Order: sequence, then C-alpha cells, then structure tokens
Amino acid sequence: MRRLALPVKGWVQRFAFVLFIGAALGLMILGKTETRLIERLRVTITDLAAPVLEVLSHPAAAFTSAAEEMRQLIDLHGENQRLRAENTRLRRWHAVAQTLEQENIAYKELLNFVDDPHPAFITARVIGDAGGAFVRTVLLNAGSGDGVRDGQAVINADGLVGRVVETGQRTARILLLTDLNSRIPVVVEQTRVSAILAGDNSDEPRLAYLPVNAVIKPGERIVTSGHGGMLPPGLPVGVVTAMVDGVARVRPFVDWHTLEYMRVLDFTLPGVLPATRIAEPAGALP
Repeated sequence: MRRLALPVKGWVQRFAFVLFIGAALGLMILGKTETRLIERLRVTITDLAAPVLEVLSHPAAAFTSAAEEMRQLIDLHGENQRLRAENTRLRRWHAVAQTLEQENIAYKELLNFVDDPHPAFITARVIGDAGGAFVRTVLLNAGSGDGVRDGQAVINADGLVGRVVETGQRTARILLLTDLNSRIPVVVEQTRVSAILAGDNSDEPRLAYLPVNAVIKPGERIVTSGHGGMLPPGLPVGVVTAMVDGVARVRPFVDWHTLEYMRVLDFTLPGVLPATRIAEPAGALP
C-alpha cells in the first residue's frame, strides 16, 4: 500500500494547483447551469457548520465585549458628563413627545385611521460574517424552523440592518444595506420624497430613482417607505451626508463593527402577503 500510495501522493502534489483550478472552474460552470442545486448545497453546508460557527463565535463575542468595557471605563468621566447633558435634553423632548402623541391619537380617532399591523419578531445572534470587498452578509443562528423566511427585514437597536436573502433549517443569511445587491424602498422623513437605497459595497449607499425636482439636504433622516409590503414603514435607515454629482449619499445608523444580536421582523399586510407568522412567541414591536 505504501508503494502504491507514494506515486499517487507525488502526482497529486505535482498537479494540485491545476486540480484546484479545474475544480473551481467546474463549480463555476455548475453554479451557472444548476443555480438551485448549488444554492441548496450551500444552505445545507451552512446548516451543518452552524453549530461549529456558533461555538467559535462565543470567544470572539466575549473578547469584543471585554474590549468594549475597557474602552468605556477609560472614557467614563467624559461619557458621564455627556449623558447628563443628553438626559436634560431628552427630558424636554419627552414632554413635547407626550403632547404630540396625544394629538396624534386624537387626530387618528377623528379620521378613523387604519394603522399598519405590528410585526412580530424573533431575536437571533450573528454566528458568521462574510464581510469583504465584494460580499456584505452575515449569518444568524435562526432559520426556517424558527419561522424566518426570505425577504424579511432585520433590525438592531440602531436601525435597519438588511433583509433575509437565504434561509436554511437553522440558519439565515442577511444581506446588509451596503451590499451591491441591496435595494430598499425608502423615503426622506421630512419631505416624504420616495427613493431606493442602493448599496454599492461602500460604507455610504446612495439614493437612486429620486424625482427630478427633489431637493435633498445633508442631515435629513431616511426611513423605510413600506412600499411593496415586505418591510414595515418608518424603520430608521440613516442620514444623508452629502450630495456628490447629484447623488445623495446615506450613512446608515447601524455600526457594522458591532453587529451581534438582531431582530427578524415578520411583517404581513392582511390580504396582500401570506400570513406565515414567526413560530417563536417573541411579542410585537410597539
């Protein structure tokens, strides 16, 4: 067996590079001809690797948390002063918000306004990050077995993160707002100008399909429009940073370096989309 194995081993080592290139070309051709097969194969492999990824992600999450706590301790004095000033401002805004809320409720009752349904949600943790020059996705430890399905919006405490593009039984892949393939219907919060937030693999996606006479100013907030019925309206997306050659750039509220826990929203308009509710009893957004 040793005499037979040595020539085979030498042949494989000599032509390993050529074999790898051939295998890569074969997978590329198979991916073009059998797209569905490759997608299911990738999802199956991801599901099988999910327990390993989840175990490996715990030390990284613990290290990130420890580093963040150390940084906060260093900046504690300045942070305390900033929070005191912010608390004073928020108390004033809280009084204004309560008044506006009561007025809004009264106006809705007068108009017999039909509000959008409150989406249910499930909270999942990031166990894999495929970030890079060409792909901006993350992997969550919840899948179709938990009620997650393609197209659902994903948020964290800061705002909209992206949407579900691929689901396995125990995992789901999230396409981030900044990915080249991301397209999200949005509106300018103040002027209600509609647009499409188009990712281009940069840190600041652009607003596409703006009306010709639209006037967009830096500092204006961008939120989801709800057009199409898949994403809830009013989710915070980002803020306009600049107009470059007639193109508005948006800085997302989400900090891409601290993604850990996310909410997958199950938003269904009655009579428009099939009512496939999230299986886990997670409550509803206020």
